[in-house]
Amino acid sequence: MKVFVIVDMEGISGICVRGQVLNGDARYAAGRKYLTWDVNACVEGCFAGGVESVVVQDAHGGGHHFLWEELDPRAEYIQGATGKERMPDIGSFDGLILLGYHAMAGTPEAILEHTMSSANWQNFWLNGRKTGEIGIDAAIAGERGVPAIMASGDDKACREAEEFIPGIVTACVKTGLSVQGGRLLSAETAHKLITACATEAVQKAEQIAPVKIEPPVTARLEVVSRGRLPVRGEKPYVRIIDGRTYEVTADSVQQALDRL
Repeated sequence: MKVFVIVDMEGISGICVRGQVLNGDARYAAGRKYLTWDVNACVEGCFAGGVESVVVQDAHGGGHHFLWEELDPRAEYIQGATGKERMPDIGSFDGLILLGYHAMAGTPEAILEHTMSSANWQNFWLNGRKTGEIGIDAAIAGERGVPAIMASGDDKACREAEEFIPGIVTACVKTGLSVQGGRLLSAETAHKLITACATEAVQKAEQIAPVKIEPPVTARLEVVSRGRLPVRGEKPYVRIIDGRTYEVTADSVQQALDRL
């Protein structure tokens, strides 16, 4: 069995303020350490569950946040830009783990909630359903027949994953109290939970169905600020809804994101 782990940073255990995920902030060094610890706990759980191969992708920002020299040597790691394919070669894997994910933009009391870009994206819908990054990435993998089998993050992110992906295993490592505050598990407890959930997830992967968004896929985006819509006529597949909202229709979720 091969498992692909895609990693964000806002939902990592121990992280609850914006500075921990921003390069240049004094708290960022600690955030990188917490990120690497969660990755290693997840890799440990995957191999304990009997997988043969694990690939872990750093998908936060530019993708350069792991402490490379401290990573579990049994896995392989993707860092930096991946071109147009959000999860390279995802179709060759048997399961996807969403590690350190956060709730979608606008979720009350969710730690560091946003969807793709807190500066630019207000709301996002796939075929009429409001969707965050958990749903987006599960759907991209699902198009290739790969189920999202586990997610970790705060309680709101875990609830969102459970609502979008029936049967998914969730590791709730913190409870959100505000956008920059929460009640956190200890490092030891959080890491044990992630390891146990990863083991459970890989062992029940065949019981979890891939997320399927039936084509044609319509992706609608409401931006934060006016003046950020595509220029009319520049992209003929774009439909302007109002001064801050537009949509595209495509054959797949990945293509729709590319068109946005």
